[in-house]
Amino acid sequence: MEVVKVENAVRTYKIGSVETQALRGVNLGIDHGEFTALVGPSGSGKTTLLQLIGCLDQPTSGSVWIDGKDVTRLNRNQRADMRRGHIGFIFQFFALIPTLSAYENVEMPLLLNGHSAKERRERVMELLNAVDLVARAKNRPDQLSGGQQQRVAIARALAPKPALILADEPTANLDTENGKQVMQIMEKLNQETGVTFVFATHDPRVIQYAHRVVTLRDGQIVESNGNGQKT
Repeated sequence: MEVVKVENAVRTYKIGSVETQALRGVNLGIDHGEFTALVGPSGSGKTTLLQLIGCLDQPTSGSVWIDGKDVTRLNRNQRADMRRGHIGFIFQFFALIPTLSAYENVEMPLLLNGHSAKERRERVMELLNAVDLVARAKNRPDQLSGGQQQRVAIARALAPKPALILADEPTANLDTENGKQVMQIMEKLNQETGVTFVFATHDPRVIQYAHRVVTLRDGQIVESNGNGQKT
């Protein structure tokens, strides 16, 4: 079953009298459990497509379906509910809350979703163990390396058990070794939990881990290799 379905998506931006078409009739389906990379040069439309899938933006025309629901028909509050309940995000700059510990950062989505203290504690410790950061649970972001911060961000994204994780250039601010570790952790979690990962990147280090590579150029998909399963 498809967790993501994009149909004839067009996204046009207008700045003054200048109109730019970031996406030009994109069609894409992503099944549950895929580990997919959206790749292409700067300006190809991969980040715009990721934002549409993440309910952070709306297409100018066309539709986007997440878990069987047409999110283009939802209002702003409903899209926010969809993001909170179904989608986890991993950003290039980690986006951790600087005054909170690693534990508290991972716990935050569970607090917002109303989980009990016991449920939060069990889930947070499970995830910190999965990303090998139990020993750093009490450390704030400024006491962690870039790789450790991104691993906290991965744990936080997974906390509410979303159907879909979206990652925008997840290794861009990491050195080679930390980038490798982050990708290995994401792939391992994909295989163990079945959660779908979609990431936008132009980093060859990231692309090599993808089970499927979708290439965009000038706002259109020009190639799609792989079927979501590592061979």
